[in-house]
Amino acid sequence: MTATLVRFLGLALALAVLDPSAFAADKSLSVMEKVDLPVSPTKAWETIKDFDGWQNWHPAIGSTEILKGRGNTKGTVRVLNANDGAKFTEELLSHNDKSMTYQYKITESPLPVTNYISTIKVVKAKKGSTVVWSSNFTAKQGTADDEARKMIAGIYTAGLDRLKSTLK
Repeated sequence: MTATLVRFLGLALALAVLDPSAFAADKSLSVMEKVDLPVSPTKAWETIKDFDGWQNWHPAIGSTEILKGRGNTKGTVRVLNANDGAKFTEELLSHNDKSMTYQYKITESPLPVTNYISTIKVVKAKKGSTVVWSSNFTAKQGTADDEARKMIAGIYTAGLDRLKSTLK
């Protein structure tokens, strides 16, 4: 090996030891939050099922604007207008009333994440229902993984806490 190659490999090894993510591909992160509700799964689903109705249950959302498609159909694109002025453009990937679940992705947002895909579902529980909100995403460069997870979890818990306080 040439001296230059040896120095390069030594530098690469040192960087990897100091910062293991230096050579790693973007790492997929996940968040899952859930809330148990004392209402039937049908009642919980009726409250959250509309892709264009989050302003009715999530305290951070002031309004929804549909840019493309119709409500709960695959390919519908919406803009969530947050009460603080932030805008989130999202596309519905799937929606199933029978299994009480839908999946969407963020295409534009002020959040420090990319490749965000989320699922919301309602399942039967012993004493009512459970709403499960989960996602997979990548933290944008310059954002710590824990910071990105905490931000997403905070959005979820705000909505789930509102459901718990209103669905009694």
